[in-house]
Amino acid sequence: MAVEQQHLEEIGVYVQAHIADWLAEQSLAKPPVVYEIELRERMVRIEEELKHQRELMKQGFELMERRFEQVDKRLEATQEQMDKRFEAMQEQMDKRFKAMQEQMDKRFEAMQKQMDKRFEAMQEQMDKHFEAAREQMDRHFEAMQEQTNKRFEQVDKRFEAMDKRFEAMQEQMDRRFDDLTRRIDRFMIWSFGITASTALIVITVLKAWPA
Repeated sequence: MAVEQQHLEEIGVYVQAHIADWLAEQSLAKPPVVYEIELRERMVRIEEELKHQRELMKQGFELMERRFEQVDKRLEATQEQMDKRFEAMQEQMDKRFKAMQEQMDKRFEAMQKQMDKRFEAMQEQMDKHFEAAREQMDRHFEAMQEQTNKRFEQVDKRFEAMDKRFEAMQEQMDRRFDDLTRRIDRFMIWSFGITASTALIVITVLKAWPA
C-alpha cells in the first residue's frame, strides 16, 4: 500500500506540472467556457484513468500478494517435506548407528573373548616355559652346588694334607732343634772340660816350674 500511494503521488505531481501545458497546446483558440468544460472533462477522464490504473495496481498487488502467499505455502510445504525427510533420515541414521553399534559391540566382545583366550594360552605357555626354565635352573644350581661341594671337599682334603705336612715338618724341625740343642750342650760341656783341664795343667806347670 505504501508503494501504491507513492506511485499515485508521483502521478499527481506529474499531471499537475504538465496539465496546463497540455491544455494550452490543444485549446488556445477555444473560448473560456468550452475550455473550462473540456478541462473538466479531461480532469474527469484523468481521474477515471487514475482510478483505473489504481485498480489495476491493486489487482497487480493482490496478484503479487497471492503469488507470495502461494510461494510461502510452497516454501512451508517444502519445509515440512524437508523436515519430514530429515526426520526420516535421522531415524534411519539412528537405526543404522544402533545396528552398527550393536555389531561393533558384538565384534568387540568376540575380539575380547579371542584376546582373552589368546592371553590365557600365552599365559599358560609362559607359565610352562617359566616352570621348565625354573626346573632347569634348579638342576643347574643343584649340579653347581654338588660341584662346589666336591671342590670344597677336595680343598678341605688338600688343606688336611697340607696340615699333615706342616705337622710332619714341625715334628722334624722340633727333632732337629732337639738334636742341635743336645749337640750344643755337649759342645759346651766338652769345651768347659777342655778349658778347665788346660787351666789345671797350666797351673800345675807354673807351680812346678822353678823360680
